[in-house]
Amino acid sequence: MSGILRPQEAVERALALSRADDCVVIADETTTANLRFAGNTLTTNGVTRGSRLTVIAFRKTGAGVASGVVSRAAVDAAGIEDVVRAAEAVAGASDAAEDAAPLLTGDGAGGGAWDEPPGETGIGVYAELAPALGEAFARAEAGDRRLYGFANHTVTSTYVGSSAGLRLRHDQPTGLLELNAKGAGGSAWAGAGTRDFTDVDVTALTGSLADRLSWGERRVDLPAGRYETLLPPSAVADLMIYLYWSAGARDAADGRTVFSKPGGGTRVGERIAGLPLTLASDPRAAGLEAAPFVVAHASGRDASVFDNGLPLEPTEWISGGTLNALTQTRHSADRTGLPVTPGIDNLIMRGPDGGASLDDMVARTERGLLLTCLWYIREVDPQTLLLTGLTRDGVYLVEDGAVVGAVNNFRFNESPVDLLGRVSEAGATVPTLPREWSDYFTRAAMPALRVPDFNMSTVSQAS
Repeated sequence: MSGILRPQEAVERALALSRADDCVVIADETTTANLRFAGNTLTTNGVTRGSRLTVIAFRKTGAGVASGVVSRAAVDAAGIEDVVRAAEAVAGASDAAEDAAPLLTGDGAGGGAWDEPPGETGIGVYAELAPALGEAFARAEAGDRRLYGFANHTVTSTYVGSSAGLRLRHDQPTGLLELNAKGAGGSAWAGAGTRDFTDVDVTALTGSLADRLSWGERRVDLPAGRYETLLPPSAVADLMIYLYWSAGARDAADGRTVFSKPGGGTRVGERIAGLPLTLASDPRAAGLEAAPFVVAHASGRDASVFDNGLPLEPTEWISGGTLNALTQTRHSADRTGLPVTPGIDNLIMRGPDGGASLDDMVARTERGLLLTCLWYIREVDPQTLLLTGLTRDGVYLVEDGAVVGAVNNFRFNESPVDLLGRVSEAGATVPTLPREWSDYFTRAAMPALRVPDFNMSTVSQAS
């Protein structure tokens, strides 16, 4: 048998070929459309396609259940059996898995959506964005500015089937737009995450870039130190996403992280934020929709192939300032005695009472810094979650409620957990695109945060 099968057909064929005691098969079908522009001109565009088949074979042993995972791209019908046999060979050579748990069951019927063709994207997704960019290029040219950047849109259809009857499907659109403006005032950045670009306001984004470049025409040099700092939603997203990635229950229970309790256990139930902030994930959050069930292509400390298909529900990781949950597999939940709370592919922070706009927060600032974004973020100490990184594309001085100029860049040293304990104001929650982590995580909504003593540890020469 040759040729490319539809993804759901590939799942069914792999399951039919399996000789393992149990089997889970995941088929991902992806299309990506992109636009790139430089110097106020569209430069390239294109569409790519890809597919990946993951076979997870399970073998019962005297000590439990062993698993074997093999994942390959662009598998045709003739190659499916090779993937299945390879996964069985890995399972046959493996010891019993410590995260073993009963597979999720189903009736073998995935509903109407299971049989539908995979979702896809194309250049047509930019039907409204491209003309809006053309108008923005003209405005930038007239203002002696240059716009650079790219737009990217991906649709991935994921099919999960198992020998226990599971048949699930999820279509995930993921889009982003990143813009850099350059002019006499230096460089400025803006970005947006989106499902389909219909909610992206290019005029507003490029208008904010023009404002920042005008602020940058006056330069002020400042030394390193602790400054009252306004972190915009994008910068908050980058810090909170790293916190979220570090919030694994197993590592916390093993005493490895900032969420470990001295003497043993986790800090769940402990107050960690000074304000009643809530950090949550919800697979059905409007505009930020993500897979409503676990899709685990491999097992790790925070994921388990045995949990494939486990339903995901809204989860508050921090609730009103108190650590409420850590990311859990069923295995780690058994170890910690905490509820099963798997990771979800979006993140939302809310402050009390809705919060003010970033502009209003600036207007109430006597003297402080307004950041644009953070980059080159790296972990220094997992026990405190101390991070270091650089500011980028505009740090501005605010005096008496107005931006008075741009200052030099800094290297910062901060722990997002420690920072939460010092935040003095949270603004309104808005959808945002993290700058540093946009290749991995785009579905976020965050407020701006006011930190009275953000640690700018050294002056940076980065532009």
